Amino acid sequence: MTDKRKGLIAIIICVLFWGFSFISIKVSVAVFPPMTLGMIRFAVALLFLYFLKLKLAPKERLVLADIPWLCGAAVSGVTLYFYFENTGISKVSASEASIIVAAVPVLTMIAEYIGDVILYKRAKKKAAENPDAALPKRNTLSARNWIGAFVSVIGVWFVVGASFVISGSVAGYLYMLGSAVSWVFYSFLTRKLFSKRSRIYIVFWQSFFGFIGFIPFALTEMSRWGSPTPEVWMHVVFLGICCSALAYWFYAMSMGCLGVSAAAMFINLIPVVTVIFGFFLLGDRLSVLQWIGAVLVLAGVYLAMLEGKKKVE
Repeated sequence: MTDKRKGLIAIIICVLFWGFSFISIKVSVAVFPPMTLGMIRFAVALLFLYFLKLKLAPKERLVLADIPWLCGAAVSGVTLYFYFENTGISKVSASEASIIVAAVPVLTMIAEYIGDVILYKRAKKKAAENPDAALPKRNTLSARNWIGAFVSVIGVWFVVGASFVISGSVAGYLYMLGSAVSWVFYSFLTRKLFSKRSRIYIVFWQSFFGFIGFIPFALTEMSRWGSPTPEVWMHVVFLGICCSALAYWFYAMSMGCLGVSAAAMFINLIPVVTVIFGFFLLGDRLSVLQWIGAVLVLAGVYLAMLEGKKKVE
């Protein structure tokens, strides 16, 4: 099996888990406040990942030099992401929140483009100083990549109902933007470790540090902790094992196989999966615009993946 196929399978499974997660979050958050839920689901994830790591990479120990990168990714992609997203959603409409989160692929592509330009210029300068040094290839994103990303954003708008009502909550916009930027940082900080460590090592220690980051927030919510039923615990376990442990592991795999920008493109499929699950499991009715939006998201992802990256000397 090729790396591209492995990456596609991994990201599709990841999107399916995250798409269904909104139903479990809706049930669980009625009992556990948002950051407390985050702490509990990542505690479950850590327990699962511990045994998975024992099987897949038993001899791989935490390296001190990796801690800044692992902590940075954990804080940005786990603790801060959930904090910004949960707080932002409480201040703006669902459609506003979805559109801002849908900008993650575009922001990721911009960040990757800027990063590649900076690294290429540095390498070019070193090559000029040392004529014997080979000038590395520079990655560029094609027009099709950019068009696909923007088409998928429009598709998400339609999927969430195309009812983009401006709430006027500047704080809400900033929180949601913070969640999008946090995820971009998470992606690039995680990529830094790909060449040195296994995916299970990366995700296990990111989950550990992310869990630690949740604790101070969860303690401030203690007065709102409820009494969970067995049904709630089933949803929490699903969130911990499937949506935290396995989904982050699959996402790391997809970034390694497809690239950071390509993996980020699939994030816009999450609302499509959510509304389809709602259609089949909850009996939700989908409008014509929502079906059109789903097609646009799929078309945007296809366009972005069809041509991939061009290598330019």
